[in-house]
Amino acid sequence: MSMQQHLHTISGLVGKPEQAVAALIRLLDEGASVPFISRYRKEHTQGMDEEQIRTVRDHIQLLRDTDKRREAMLASLTEREVLTDELERSLQAAASRQELEDIYLPYRVKRKTRADAAREKGLGPLAHFIVQATGADLDLPETDETSIDLNGCSDEELAGARDIIAEHVSEHISVRTGLRELFGQHAVLASKPARGADRESAGARIYADYFDYREPAQKAPSHRILALFRGEREGILSVHALPDSDDAQARIRRQLFPQGQPRLTANATTIAADGHMQAALEDAWKRLLAPALENELTTALKKRAEESAAEVFARNLRSVLLEPPLGGVPMVALDPGLRTGCKLVVLDEHGSLLHHEAIYPLPPRNDTRSAAERIRSLVLKHNCRAVAIGNGTGGRETHDFVTGLDLKTTAETGVAVISVNEAGASVYSASRTAREEFPDQDVTVRGAVSIGRRLMDPLAELVKIDPRSIGVGQYQHDVDPAMLSAKLDDTVVSCVNAVGADLNTASEHVLRYVAGLNNRSARAIVKRRSETGGYTNRQDLLKVSGIGAKTFEQAAGFLRVTGPNPLDRTAIHPERYPLVEQMARDINLTVESLVGNADAVAKIDVSRYVNLTTMVETVRDILDSLKAPGRDPRPAFELLEFRDDVREVADLSPGMKLTGVVRNVTDFGAFVDVGVHRDGLVHISHMSKDFVAHPSDVVQTGMQVTVTVLEVDSGRNRISLSLV
Repeated sequence: MSMQQHLHTISGLVGKPEQAVAALIRLLDEGASVPFISRYRKEHTQGMDEEQIRTVRDHIQLLRDTDKRREAMLASLTEREVLTDELERSLQAAASRQELEDIYLPYRVKRKTRADAAREKGLGPLAHFIVQATGADLDLPETDETSIDLNGCSDEELAGARDIIAEHVSEHISVRTGLRELFGQHAVLASKPARGADRESAGARIYADYFDYREPAQKAPSHRILALFRGEREGILSVHALPDSDDAQARIRRQLFPQGQPRLTANATTIAADGHMQAALEDAWKRLLAPALENELTTALKKRAEESAAEVFARNLRSVLLEPPLGGVPMVALDPGLRTGCKLVVLDEHGSLLHHEAIYPLPPRNDTRSAAERIRSLVLKHNCRAVAIGNGTGGRETHDFVTGLDLKTTAETGVAVISVNEAGASVYSASRTAREEFPDQDVTVRGAVSIGRRLMDPLAELVKIDPRSIGVGQYQHDVDPAMLSAKLDDTVVSCVNAVGADLNTASEHVLRYVAGLNNRSARAIVKRRSETGGYTNRQDLLKVSGIGAKTFEQAAGFLRVTGPNPLDRTAIHPERYPLVEQMARDINLTVESLVGNADAVAKIDVSRYVNLTTMVETVRDILDSLKAPGRDPRPAFELLEFRDDVREVADLSPGMKLTGVVRNVTDFGAFVDVGVHRDGLVHISHMSKDFVAHPSDVVQTGMQVTVTVLEVDSGRNRISLSLV
């Protein structure tokens, strides 16, 4: 297909003119990042957002891959000297990968088939005679034979002829297209125990709901699809996705006899031919078409389910990464433990480790006096403003203990005691990154540091670990790893660039996700920072080894520097500094007096600066940055407090009203932490009195909610909650 056809296709997907799509593709091909294009190249793309840009990026790659496959097919056909003008036109006109593969199917190099063996025995003319006798719309090679006595043919010869017919039927484009439509609309996804599976085993009981399961394939939700195919991989379930066999065979006959099968004469030869044709059609369906198209459908179902799961994961990850930061304050952080004690660390306002030790306020030692003295002493010594406590085993008890100490700073102000979601902290503590940061500390100290830093700035800490370890996924181990990683990387990049990074304080792990930067350039930035004492302006970035004009263009707007030029701490790109200077002159102010002056910014006439190279959205972005330079887009931190009388699942009873925090959102509901060491499920049906298309339309991870307990199953440790 031509590029113009590609542009037309993609334009319809994103609802933007072909000219804007073409400009976007050029930017992507030149190496521009999604955040950079979305924020600073609105004029080129007519304001496409990140989601639209990623849609274009992914779809143009899909189309280009299809074009590569087309060229490979044409090359193979040419080399084998079987490419005709008509075949080439068909391949060039194919609009999709599936259409391309259907056209190429009869010419694909494959292992020797039963039909090949029959043709080698010279049974092609017999197959052609049967087709001609029944009037089927099936294009078999011409033959000189005008009449054949079917009664004189052996069973082996007739079986071989049927094999040839069945293969031609299975490769018939209209037949495959019609059946593919039938599969898509009417296939039933069904499962039962696999042959030989132990239905009473612990592993099998997980899949008990699927031992006699049927559902229209097109309506099956992604979590159910992934569960079914996991059960099949584990040898517990047998899964099929097929339409009714009679309907399928009737559709095949309609495709091959579009005018209706002609009334056959009483001639024994034609009646016999019809019988062989019907047997060949049945064989084509059962042996060739049904398995192939079922495989196509299950592949498509898995892909759809994986994409849905990845989308849910990405949404949850975004919410977690953009959770409100407490900010840089001195703090004590505790990683609770029972037998091994609670690991305590003290961090300064930059997250640097000042002190660490173990305390034992919980059973079995119950050394509360010594633990209380140590915490009070350290809070006063370092003027700590908060105590961060991991929410794992012993977390609630440790939180209650520390809260009861009524801690005060040296200024007699209160000290916030805050529960922190520690999912992933253990992964970080054993990682190479943690070993590089704290080579002389063990995993318990690193884990406690991570808990404290996560409270200060969730984004800055969580970028250090694999997003799949954060605990907000849905069937993530059933999803294609490459596809999931790409989706999650897009999310992390989007979040980091939405917040921005301080060039003088951001870690190497944060900087590597800034638009235009990578591991090497991020490391070079940190290295130069340590050698020179820091950066005074954005232009200093060009002094970093390996960073040239192109990288600077991509990254500068997302990097903040506090220095002589106040624009360096805003989200305004350096290429727009002259425009801001003009704005300041037009209202008789200096740039310094304009930045942060909301009243002055309000006087600027937006329309005055809109032209062919600057659209109104760009001007508004600039004005927003001038009003609130360095503004963090994340919401303000709010302290969550669980009910004092609820600590274990046994403390819950139906009807209770509780405050909790959403820990994970799935296709079927949301899991909420109410402080009892076990998250409760708010099923989608209990989220609103109105229809809810997806739980993410109502809640997101990190959100504080008020829930009502519906049911408590202590035996299975399950809690059912409601938002209604």
